[in-house]
Amino acid sequence: MEASDTLLLARAQFGLNIAFHILFPSITIALAWILVYFRAQYARTGEAAWLETYKLWTKIFALTFALGVVSGITMSFQFGTNWPGFMNTVGNIAGPLLAFEVLTAFFLEATFLGVMLFGMNRVPGWAHLGSTVMVAVGTSLSAFWILALNSWMQTPTGHTYADGQIIAADWWQVIFNPSFPYRLTHMMLASGLTAAFVVAGLSAWRLLKAGTDAAARRTLRSGVVLAAVLAPLQAVVGDLHGLNTLEHQPAKIAAMEAIWKTDKGVPLVLFAIPNEQERRNDYAIEIPKGASLVLKHSPDAELLGLDAFGPDIPPVAPVFFFFRLMVGMGMLMIALSWLGAWMTRGTAAAPRWLLWAFAGFTFSGWIATLSGWMVTEIGRQPWLVTGVLRTADAVGPVTGAQLGASLTGYLITYGLMLLAYMVVLTHLAGKGSSPPSYPSTALREGAAA
Repeated sequence: MEASDTLLLARAQFGLNIAFHILFPSITIALAWILVYFRAQYARTGEAAWLETYKLWTKIFALTFALGVVSGITMSFQFGTNWPGFMNTVGNIAGPLLAFEVLTAFFLEATFLGVMLFGMNRVPGWAHLGSTVMVAVGTSLSAFWILALNSWMQTPTGHTYADGQIIAADWWQVIFNPSFPYRLTHMMLASGLTAAFVVAGLSAWRLLKAGTDAAARRTLRSGVVLAAVLAPLQAVVGDLHGLNTLEHQPAKIAAMEAIWKTDKGVPLVLFAIPNEQERRNDYAIEIPKGASLVLKHSPDAELLGLDAFGPDIPPVAPVFFFFRLMVGMGMLMIALSWLGAWMTRGTAAAPRWLLWAFAGFTFSGWIATLSGWMVTEIGRQPWLVTGVLRTADAVGPVTGAQLGASLTGYLITYGLMLLAYMVVLTHLAGKGSSPPSYPSTALREGAAA
């Protein structure tokens, strides 16, 4: 098997692992803060319905968190087995950032998660609420450190060379590299949207089975309103992130927009089939001068095409299509969330067709998030660390046969795990919150719950 085939299999295997892993943090990062809201509402009102809602969604959070941990550990082992060149070259930067994630985030989450899950009858109400807050802080810190590393790999700054290795010259610049603020904000909003649609979708699934479930109507409204607020914010942040990418990774933008030649007044390609052999777009539907207007805010502005970057260009077709899938899904999420917010205002009950729509969009955030990550990661090729380390130089000596066998095993295992996860989630949502066995005034903050 040729080296190029081995490289492709290694990339496919790691891509599968990270794609499976990101499904779960994309929910838990924001769902932890939604749990804080549910728990705070119970602390404020003392209503048992809020407590039952909190308990139901805590189960969903715990299951999702557990799968995220398991898939994350598997992924970390691949740094040594499949990509030893990565840690050998940039381990002095990647290692500490990953360690910070473990020390300040994972330990924080794990410690207070135990109190959050099992301490309600053992600690005062304020301590239990505080534990829920700390779990949410931990999930956000985890995202902070991982995205700091990923952003540095995209737009590396603050490093220097010593004995053939990369070391940090300025940790502030390493962490707060040029793309980090945009990437972090974009991912946090993506998690908020993903969790909001999970909450709304599973609540809609419950209401399709029991239309009078007041708790499900409440959580449906919460998820819909949150999505309606975050979706347009994500569009704005996405545009700013795109402008930042244009400045620091122009080859990625050229691939996203399928701009083959440097030119002025570049059209915006709505749809096409990129022809990488002929370096043109077949069956293109374009808006004249649209790309120049969107990216440079001037219809006659010049944009660099892929011809400006020589052989170091990413695969155009996957970046082009995944970007449009992400944007298209985002537009559908905006439309559905705004429609849902309008139709569920006040005491209005959602019609069944709307419930079916939200149930169908339960995991729509996954589609948008995965598409965005595909654009991000494929779009920086052939670099693993832009301008510093090529992907081909980091792959290990693992054979193609070994990679093929393990990739098949991962596909089967992850497919079964994902199916089981979705079945359990829909089962829990279908059951809904268990009916309170006590009056709403029986439990108050400061007393044992």
